[in-house]
Amino acid sequence: MPTFTDRVVQAALKIVLEPIFEADFEPYSYGFRPNRRAHDAIAEIHYYTSRGYDWVLEGDIKACFDEIDHTALMGLVRERIGDRRVLRLVKAFLKSGILSTDLVNRDTFAGTPQGGILSPLLANVALSVLDEHFARLWQKTGRTGSERMRHRRHGGATCRLVRYADDFVLLIHGSRLHAEELKSEVSEVLKQVGLRLSQEKTTIAHIDEGFDFLGFRIQRRNSKKSHKQYVYTYPSKPSMQTVCRKVKAICRQSISQPLDELLKQLNWLLRGWANYFRHSSAKTSLNYLGYYTWHRVWGWLRRKHRRVPWKKLKRRYQGNQVGAWLPEQDGVRLFNPATVTITRYRFRGARIPSPWSTSAQPAVAG
Repeated sequence: MPTFTDRVVQAALKIVLEPIFEADFEPYSYGFRPNRRAHDAIAEIHYYTSRGYDWVLEGDIKACFDEIDHTALMGLVRERIGDRRVLRLVKAFLKSGILSTDLVNRDTFAGTPQGGILSPLLANVALSVLDEHFARLWQKTGRTGSERMRHRRHGGATCRLVRYADDFVLLIHGSRLHAEELKSEVSEVLKQVGLRLSQEKTTIAHIDEGFDFLGFRIQRRNSKKSHKQYVYTYPSKPSMQTVCRKVKAICRQSISQPLDELLKQLNWLLRGWANYFRHSSAKTSLNYLGYYTWHRVWGWLRRKHRRVPWKKLKRRYQGNQVGAWLPEQDGVRLFNPATVTITRYRFRGARIPSPWSTSAQPAVAG
């Protein structure tokens, strides 16, 4: 972790560099960028998979933040920054070294410092080679929808990259053979900045099979109300397992603490999880999570009051509720995730506003 002084300098440097590089970043890069979030990446995937992009290459980069080539990264930075003092600062942060647990300072010959304020921006700069490659490929297959359709009729394929930091998917309107070819292409592009594609974890899937991305499961299914097929997004199984493990861990805490302290911890977790997934088909998952949490809290109360009958326990912690009972103490009530309203998140695409106007963007140094 960088020292306090280094963090201040990195923060100041980020304020200067970020608007410069933001002017060049492609619109389908979402991670660690202002006014962009994971929901934008999911919305773009939903948009294209609903329009014939049936094959998905889900990429996994091996130790992305640890293996970025310093020479290649500094070359990309120099394309936009000419001030040698700034370049020396960036290089010094990359070469700052690591103080290991055995108190030995080890040199860093690759990668960006973990926990550094500047690291996410530098990682996006390095991975921009992937963005720019597929931006050129997108333009090559046609500038309009009719041109791309003509390209596909002649046996070609069109593809769209969606990237969130070092996680990315490649959406392909073509065949599995096209996806296999693009997998090799991605590997070659990443080599330019010293990165490798994990052959074991990088998978190719059809949208009917579904795939996981950023905690969501994205899959095309038959509608329950009609015989038509639609692409659905909902919480993935690992996401459900993770939040249930956290609920279980909280409810295993000491029974000596008051109930309201336990409920505050659970409510913070449940609200955050429910708000993250409220733009997906998560009603069933939210209902299950509320049911699971209620039973865990009930088990905690039974351990806390082993000799108190159920009806008396309910009267003690029910408060002034009407209807379904949720544990409550001192005005703190267990949050029910099922009460969160499911809303659709619209694909914003290139309409995502930039925090810097065109006239306010700083000029290129040098």
